Amino acid sequence: MSKLERYEKEQLNIDLDGTQNRKMPDRELIVNRPRILEIIDAMKTYNELSRIRRSAQELLNQVHDARDDHMNLFNIDSNGETIRLRSGFLLEELQKIIESRTIERCNYYIEHLQKGLLETRTNKINDLNLNRWREYRDIYTDSLWILDRRDSTGVHSADYWGNFIPQIPRQLMMRYTKQGEWVLDAFAGCGTSLIEAQRLGRNCIGVELQKSVADKARKLISSEPNDHNVVCEVHCGDSLSVDYPSLLKERGVSSIQLLIMHPPYFDIIKFSSDPRDLSNARSLDSFLSMLGQAVENAAAVLDKHRYFALVIGDKYSRGEWIPLGFLAMDKVLKQGFTLKSIIVKNFEETAGKRNQRELWHYRALVGGFYIFKHEYILLFRKK
Repeated sequence: MSKLERYEKEQLNIDLDGTQNRKMPDRELIVNRPRILEIIDAMKTYNELSRIRRSAQELLNQVHDARDDHMNLFNIDSNGETIRLRSGFLLEELQKIIESRTIERCNYYIEHLQKGLLETRTNKINDLNLNRWREYRDIYTDSLWILDRRDSTGVHSADYWGNFIPQIPRQLMMRYTKQGEWVLDAFAGCGTSLIEAQRLGRNCIGVELQKSVADKARKLISSEPNDHNVVCEVHCGDSLSVDYPSLLKERGVSSIQLLIMHPPYFDIIKFSSDPRDLSNARSLDSFLSMLGQAVENAAAVLDKHRYFALVIGDKYSRGEWIPLGFLAMDKVLKQGFTLKSIIVKNFEETAGKRNQRELWHYRALVGGFYIFKHEYILLFRKK
């Protein structure tokens, strides 16, 4: 590296390995679009690499120095045209400009940044702007989900044994729905999916067999702010036989855009004494038959080419590993779905194993088995 390049990097507050000295925050920005585009347009007219870098660095510094989570960049007035974006996108694009070694490369990244601010490119199943795909660092795209703890913000509660973690429905809705679309959770429990739908601006219908649990879910949902004014309701009924077309018609719609199911994992946890409860199935074949009936019933109102997520785990029985997830997957594939992904999600501790880590370690050594530390999110697409 020449002395000039070393000096420029020092002036731009960049480490010699090309990384930014300060940690880049990620927050929502409210930006004056004409003003930021004016600055970016000016960069394209500069004939000196150092001047382009300096301008990009000055803009980057403004983002770094913002103290409010919803920063008004460039002193927006009430009549100004604004754009909302994540700071991560803006910072990464600016960093690429700063690190470029030629004016041609700088202009390439400048044009990419302009496109992200001016144009929106989405697909048919979500609201994500693919011209600003770097914004979505919080959306998982890997098939292994390592989550240290469940989201306990707002009204979310882990009190109900068998509740899945809120991050699962949140991820699914961000990837596979748009705001205002309809989600169905056929095994609603205490309303985890509905709470997340309400937060994200999706309408959601949940079906719960037990009245006491449905009542608890309604109470939790009503306590969560409904800033998007969406419908999130729990219907007390049997997911195997509920009349979904009528249920939707009462709310002015005829179909759903995402189906989520988190059924009992056969008889691992007995949720009730109701014979309609899948946890009371007489046998494994009976469980799979009941699950298949629930899928068939709900799939009838799922739009073609939209997604269905089945969250399920395996079980042990008499020293034998029962591949419940894969047996359920096979059942679904016979009902007009294609498999898109098998996601493996970790869990560190269950209610049944809480504070018994050493005991289960001993049991595993004695019994020659491995302790369950995962479950599946089986992702299907309706043909």
